Amino acid sequence: MGQPPRRFRFAPQRFRPKGARRMPGLSFNRLLPNILTMLGLCAGMTAVRFALDARWEPAVTLIVVAAFIDGIDGRLARLLKATSRFGAEFDSLSDFLCFGVAPAFILFLWTLHDARGFGFIPCILFAACMALRLARFNAAIDEPLAPGAVPRPPGFFTGVPAPAGAGLALFPIFAALAFEGWGWTGLAGAIRHPVLSAVVLVGVAGLLVSTLPTWSFKNYKVPRPAVLPLLLGAAGYVALLVAEPWAALAAAGLLYAGMIPFSLRSYHRLRGQLARAVAPEGEETREAGSPAIP
Repeated sequence: MGQPPRRFRFAPQRFRPKGARRMPGLSFNRLLPNILTMLGLCAGMTAVRFALDARWEPAVTLIVVAAFIDGIDGRLARLLKATSRFGAEFDSLSDFLCFGVAPAFILFLWTLHDARGFGFIPCILFAACMALRLARFNAAIDEPLAPGAVPRPPGFFTGVPAPAGAGLALFPIFAALAFEGWGWTGLAGAIRHPVLSAVVLVGVAGLLVSTLPTWSFKNYKVPRPAVLPLLLGAAGYVALLVAEPWAALAAAGLLYAGMIPFSLRSYHRLRGQLARAVAPEGEETREAGSPAIP
């Protein structure tokens, strides 16, 4: 029997004038994550600008926008295969401004300036802890795993990540704006007391540099029975965010803080399973160094 005729595919060739050279530079896909990071940086600076004019609502809204941008620029870089050391360093510098300097500055102008010079101490502490967290992350990028150390279970941050830390620090403003919208001016004034904001800033600063494991939700697999309730809950939260944005943001902060003990329990359970699977019988293992992930 005769063989079927072969099919030829003609690949289109790009027309290039004779002697023309390819233009040097980076493609737009590789620049897009850095452009998003720059937009987040601009959002943080603009938040400071609004805080100087005592416009608290747009100021904290821009911090939330910067957190949203920070959540997608890294994933977009990995999707486009545009990750680079420059992008990682630029992202850390942007995070320090948006989530370390700007929230502390907003809280100082909002209420902490009433405590005279003492109100600036928690702001400095919070910014310093944010810088230490980000520096620890940059130093741990190329750090190899020590011999005999048990690797950390995937899906966990070390300490509270930078965007979540900024959201927790701004919790008093979210709660006060919600109570003012409901007409509860007395309760809103009590929340605006400098002592509460100072305590929150110091507590969140400790969480930033701590080694507490917190869920990252990157590799978390949702069980099939929980998919529908999760989607309905997300839709309900979006509806609450549209109707009562400040109450929704304050509730998100309380929910996140309440999940920390559960993430700690889950981490120790998974790490015990890893230790039993990796270590030979009769040989003791030690915990790996704690990488910091912003």
